Amino acid sequence: MQQPNKLSPFFENLNFERDDNTMVINFGPQHPSAHGQLRLVLELEGEQVVKAYPDIGYLHRGIEKMAENMTYNEFLPTTDRLDYIASTSNNYAYALAVEKLLGIEAPRRAQVIRTMLLELNRIISHLFFVATHALDVGAMSVFLYAFREREFAMDLMEDYCGARLTHSSVRIGGVPLDIPDGWLTQMRAFCDNVDYELEHTYNALLQENRIWKMRLEDVGVISPEDALSWGCTGPMLRGSGIAYDIRKEEPYELYSELDFDIPVADTNDSYGRYRLYMAEMKESTKIIRQLIPMYDETEPQLMAHAPQYISAPKEEIMTQNYALMQHFVLVTQGMRPPKGEVYVPTESPKGELGFYIKSEGEPYAYRLKCRAPSFFHTGLLQELLVGTYIADVVTIIGSTNIVFGEVDR
Repeated sequence: MQQPNKLSPFFENLNFERDDNTMVINFGPQHPSAHGQLRLVLELEGEQVVKAYPDIGYLHRGIEKMAENMTYNEFLPTTDRLDYIASTSNNYAYALAVEKLLGIEAPRRAQVIRTMLLELNRIISHLFFVATHALDVGAMSVFLYAFREREFAMDLMEDYCGARLTHSSVRIGGVPLDIPDGWLTQMRAFCDNVDYELEHTYNALLQENRIWKMRLEDVGVISPEDALSWGCTGPMLRGSGIAYDIRKEEPYELYSELDFDIPVADTNDSYGRYRLYMAEMKESTKIIRQLIPMYDETEPQLMAHAPQYISAPKEEIMTQNYALMQHFVLVTQGMRPPKGEVYVPTESPKGELGFYIKSEGEPYAYRLKCRAPSFFHTGLLQELLVGTYIADVVTIIGSTNIVFGEVDR
């Protein structure tokens, strides 16, 4: 006789047949505000949330296990599929971890290009947040305006690497391409446009909009203690008044040479986090403007010189027999990093994105783990949603800015 299906231990204390005034509903995974594939089981008393259970796993692709069965270079395009709204940040975080393992450093021109791409990616991601968060709450016009600016940013990414969503724009040891002619001029014009639209369009539509403020103010309040306890990072942590940014605390690439501020919100609510995202986009344009003149001061070298790990430039491969042989070995067999382990954190648009790699000297990572911010922010929902009303659930989920490509790994 077939055994009846059992609920997972996660849901054993939920009684789906109740005699009192409570009701259990499923929010997602098909709900348009579920930000991917979040199944949120809510126990309601009237319209108030009594218990909340984030149920994940509907988008699981086993990316970490794939990394352990692919060579280091083969895995890099797969990182695009983690936070697919800001894929360059994933490319870079993984590449930087491997570079630390190898003990190499990208050339300065590559660092300038990488930092520009990272900040452009941050703007792309933040515009997507403002657009979808506003749409979830009911502001349709902002969605259209924000996607307009995002298209311009994606045009710049496409001009650089040929891709608009999954970029693969970074390589282990540097970058694959130099900046095309006229790209920096377009980038400067884009930064000017973003600054203007932030002030005259988005803020004009939202900042003092009474409906927007009613839906966001004092909703999704996260105290500094809770933010630290749940492992919040990025805007979720800075939105609770804690000025922590890895670009300042543990600088990488050229951030130690750049002048930028770390916006902080002390209201601890969804409205404060919205203001924080808007301020961070202005800081990103400030960073990009500082990088543009730095590009002309660099030598035209794009990849680190490490023949045992990095292929030689194409000109050498086509003209020198030994460079061709090394390239063939690296492509067919993969690089062999020294034995050791490394964890490298970076500040992705959503928070701390870090890769842990353990190497046994083989072409494949013995273990790879990804520390993604959205995973921690999803866990926070089981405490954050309790006591709120069902109408505020959409606002709070949108305010956390989670994406499930990096949750269901």
